[in-house]
Amino acid sequence: MIDTHCHLDAQSFQADRSEVIERAWQAGLQCLIVPAVMPSTFEDVRSTILECQNFSKLKMSQGQHGLIAAYALGTHPLYIHQVGDNASQMLYDALGQWRDDPFLVAVGEIGLDHFVPLLQNADSLIKQERLLIEQLEIAVAFDLPVILHVRKSVDALITQIKRFKKQGKPVSGGIAHAFNGSLQQAHSLLDLGFKLGFGGTLTFERALKIRSLAKQLPNDAIVLETDAPDIPPSWRYQTAQARAEGIPMPRNEPFELIRISQTLADLRGWDQATTCQITKINTCQALPRLTQLLV
Repeated sequence: MIDTHCHLDAQSFQADRSEVIERAWQAGLQCLIVPAVMPSTFEDVRSTILECQNFSKLKMSQGQHGLIAAYALGTHPLYIHQVGDNASQMLYDALGQWRDDPFLVAVGEIGLDHFVPLLQNADSLIKQERLLIEQLEIAVAFDLPVILHVRKSVDALITQIKRFKKQGKPVSGGIAHAFNGSLQQAHSLLDLGFKLGFGGTLTFERALKIRSLAKQLPNDAIVLETDAPDIPPSWRYQTAQARAEGIPMPRNEPFELIRISQTLADLRGWDQATTCQITKINTCQALPRLTQLLV
């Protein structure tokens, strides 16, 4: 099983990251993808990957299966006001430095956010779009797929990706993370070479639209993710009333992917082995560099 999106470098994992990695391994996960959120986190992401690699080497030396971790580099739209005007240049330089690292599999997390109110003023929207275009250009230059943040912004992202294609410099596909758009939007992204990430939201019985999508999409459309420490599944969700009372939201973790995947299996009438096989193939199609890591 592959968790295609987990922020294992996040501060909330700082105190017990080794235990989090151990739990993911014990649950049977084969691979984790860790996307960066801005240049100041690039080294933290790479350090996290190294920690996973060292863990994996230890387990394999003991005759057990390993846990592969790969990463993506980019600036998330939520951080546009925390980075300087040189964020894209810093990404370009980092990719140039580490382009031969087999564990570097994508540019991401990049995209547009049309949900957070503080990012919807004219200046923020312009900055989001400019940064997205610059990072897409870099992804094309390095021939890397992208991991997209698509919250309430699917049409705008489709427009930009189509524009690149019309200009003769198509984006090499990737993953639309935490997809929650329409069936029509889903097919538009699939036609552009993207897979769609599904995670904890699937586990809520009232999430009718996304559960319907998970049933209707073709087999080759879906990949799995946790977005840990965010987007907790239903069994880890804290109600609004509880949060108002000061009870914090439980942290999501990669090991939860196993139960999340069972929800997908139930919705599609698959068994776990089929779910694992299909989503693994889809992930490798979205992120081709993974193929050599998962041999």
